Amino acid sequence: MSEHRGFLAEGPRVGIRPFTYEDGAEFIARVRESRELHHPWLAPPASPDAYASYAGRLIEDPTKAGFLVCEKDDGGAVAGFININNIVQGGFLCGALGYGAFAHAAGRGLMGEGLDLVVRYAFGPPLRLHRLEINVQPGNTASIALARRCGFRLEGFSPDFLYIDGAWRDHERWAVTSDMLKG
Repeated sequence: MSEHRGFLAEGPRVGIRPFTYEDGAEFIARVRESRELHHPWLAPPASPDAYASYAGRLIEDPTKAGFLVCEKDDGGAVAGFININNIVQGGFLCGALGYGAFAHAAGRGLMGEGLDLVVRYAFGPPLRLHRLEINVQPGNTASIALARRCGFRLEGFSPDFLYIDGAWRDHERWAVTSDMLKG
């Protein structure tokens, strides 16, 4: 398990920190434990090579930012992950969120706390984004409930939006802007 280190932000139960290459073994073990939870919604990397490639993009690509949601009372155990993809600066100041809880943490509210931390981090320095978007398959009720709980608003529907699990999948578009933040 991970240790408390390098949190960018902390809540009562979790902290968020960047991905590291050293997180590979724990991340892969959590992915393997969570296959049933994740299918068919997402397929996070489940091998050392796939993790190294995935983490490398999040660490090195300035249009991406990856965060591990870690439990504070469990030695920093990784509860899930939240990524900001397609970060656009300039007049847009927007990014697209992707996330997943791990099975041992699902249903405990840890991802809601983590997502709130990531949103606030993204709207502050150094990213200073104005808008974050989440694209969710309509049948993924847990993900939709998380977006709603964290203050995202439903903005539309995109047919055949993303290629997932062998097919083009419809998605609902959810978004939050910096001026919508509570407190």
